[in-house]
Amino acid sequence: MKKNKFICEFIIKIIILSLIIPVGTLIIWSFTARWPWPHMKPSGFNIGSIEYVFKSNNFFEVLFHSLGISFIVTILTNLISIPGAKAIGVYDFKGKELIKTLIIVPIIVPIVAVSMGIHVTFIKAGLANNTLGVIIVQLVVTLPYSMKILISAFENIKDKFEMQGQVLGANRFQQFRYITLPLIMPSLISSSSLVFVISFSQYFLTLLIGGGRVITYSMVMFPFIQSGDRSLGSAYGIIFIIITLAVLFLLDIMTKTYYRMEKYTCPKSK
Repeated sequence: MKKNKFICEFIIKIIILSLIIPVGTLIIWSFTARWPWPHMKPSGFNIGSIEYVFKSNNFFEVLFHSLGISFIVTILTNLISIPGAKAIGVYDFKGKELIKTLIIVPIIVPIVAVSMGIHVTFIKAGLANNTLGVIIVQLVVTLPYSMKILISAFENIKDKFEMQGQVLGANRFQQFRYITLPLIMPSLISSSSLVFVISFSQYFLTLLIGGGRVITYSMVMFPFIQSGDRSLGSAYGIIFIIITLAVLFLLDIMTKTYYRMEKYTCPKSK
C-alpha cells in the first residue's frame, strides 16, 4: 500500500515538474536580455520584450479579433455537435459505427495532406481571405473533438430521462433545458475548453485560408518562435498561456455558478 502511494506521489511530482519547468523557462526568457552558453543564469534582466509586445500598434486589435473568432468557433461547434452527438449517441441505426469512425478522420489525416483541396474549394466558394472562411475551416478541425466528447456523454445518459420528463408533461425545450443540458454540462464544458484552445492556437489553416489578411494571435506569435528570438517568443507564449488559463478559469466559474443555480431552481408547474 505504501509502495503504491509512493509511486503515485512520484508520478504526480514528475507531472507537476514537467509543467512548471517549461513555463518557468518561458517566464525567465520573457524578462531576459541575454542568456549565453554555458552560463547557468541570464546575464541580465529587462522588460523590453513585454513592452514591445504591448506597445505593438495592433496588438490589442489582433488579440480581441482572435478571441472573437475563437468564441464564435466554440459556440458554433457546440450548436452543431449537440444535436449531431445526440442522434449518434442515443439512437441505433445502420452505419452508426462507420459514421463515428468518419467523424474522427480530420483528426487522423494530417491537415497538410488535404490543405490544397480545402484552399481551392474555399477560393471557388468565395470564402478565402476573409474571417468567415477562417471560422468555417476551423470548424473542420474542432468538430471531431467536440463530437467525440459529446457522443460519449449521450451514450451514457441515452434518452430515458427525457422520456420521464415527457411523461410528466415537459415539452421539447423544457426537456433539453432542465434535463439534458445539466446532464451533459460537464462534457460540454470540457468540449468548449478544448475547442477554444484549438481555435485560438490554430496557425496553418488560418494562414492558408486567411491569406495573410486575417491576422490572429498565433500568426503573430509563431514567426518570433521560428526566427529564434527567444525573448519575444517567450513573451508572446506567456501571454498566450495567461489568456488560455483565464478563459478556462472563466468557464470553470460559469460551470460552478450554473450548478449552484440549478440546485435551487426548477420549472414552475402551472
